[in-house]
Amino acid sequence: MNTELPRCRSCQQDGLRTFLSLGQTPLANALLTADDLNCPETTYPLDLAFCPNCLLVQITETVPPDQLFRDYLYFSSFSDTMLRHARNLAGQLVTRRKLAPDSLVVEAASNDGYLLQYYRQAGVPVLGIEPARNIAQVARERQGVPTLEEFFTSELAERLAANGQRADVFHAHNVLAHVADLNGFVRGIQQLLKDDGVAIIEVPYLRDLIDCCEFDTIYHEHLCYFSLQALDRLFRRHGLVIEDMEHIEIHGGSLRLYAVRDGLSRCPSERVTRILHEEAAWGVESLAVYQQFAQRVHELKAALCRLLADLKRQGKTLAAYGASAKGSTLLNFCGIGRETLDFVVDRSTAKQGRFTPGTHLPIRSPEELLRAIPDYVLLLTWNFAQEILQQQETYRRRGGRFILPVPLPRVA
Repeated sequence: MNTELPRCRSCQQDGLRTFLSLGQTPLANALLTADDLNCPETTYPLDLAFCPNCLLVQITETVPPDQLFRDYLYFSSFSDTMLRHARNLAGQLVTRRKLAPDSLVVEAASNDGYLLQYYRQAGVPVLGIEPARNIAQVARERQGVPTLEEFFTSELAERLAANGQRADVFHAHNVLAHVADLNGFVRGIQQLLKDDGVAIIEVPYLRDLIDCCEFDTIYHEHLCYFSLQALDRLFRRHGLVIEDMEHIEIHGGSLRLYAVRDGLSRCPSERVTRILHEEAAWGVESLAVYQQFAQRVHELKAALCRLLADLKRQGKTLAAYGASAKGSTLLNFCGIGRETLDFVVDRSTAKQGRFTPGTHLPIRSPEELLRAIPDYVLLLTWNFAQEILQQQETYRRRGGRFILPVPLPRVA
């Protein structure tokens, strides 16, 4: 069952303007077993809309979170880039915030403990909150990270705070976009933070998505696509101030926010003020900016399909790298399946042996590239391009080429 969105997820106002439809698609992480292949797949509309009142960009469909996240196949620790990113950030925060054995670091959607493990190694108490039961179990057993198998909500935050578990540092990385109840989630951050605590939130950045045509970041788990303007309005509504921010490269361009409880007499940094002004000049309030993006998405689709069709006519063999959510969006929207690609490889052992949703490509280990040596590999996880190209240097030396689809199809 799914629910149509009658009003904005943030400001609750009517008047959303739909500007892009990616069609009916299956859930991006609903990987199939061999037994599933003969069963019909449920699909949902994947339409993107703009709220002219609070400037939030969002999809119009809400799939129940239990259906999406209780049994999940994305493990952050399979990415060297994510581990390096987490280790560096934790090290900075331990030093900068003078964290000690009497501190507490909490993370919502803590996955397999990929981030909290580094605080724990530094002697700082941690608490993970992860609704996917299979992943929470890994965090506890492999990383020793105490993890609650729950969604982060205002009610959970109130309960933890009442038990004296208020956070010196609260992390929410790549989860705010997944939350249907945005206001409850942000209110929960405010409730859980100590008076002098800081919340560190990372979200893919709307401006990068639009400017770099990163349409494959759009899927049903990602309900919202944030500008700093939209975030600033959301956080202020719940007594939080974005004190500082960084524009970081991960996931094709993200914002890292440092939010504190209002009333600490702190002003937003020069960086926050500058980005807010830059977004206004860029056209964050203009529906035309988003409509032009939609046109470029269709142009990218045509160019990619044309390139792949030309290669097939030349008798070239093709595969793909990355059984990712963004890959599912790209393949299903562009109509690229087994008529074009022989298989997809992925480093995650949890995905190997399954099949991609909608397109039914078999998922194999990366070693298959060296066995089969396809002429070209479509890099679906282009956001980790540097890491993957380095890992696949042997395949490339043997003549294999990678195709990067975004922002324009090109061969690397």
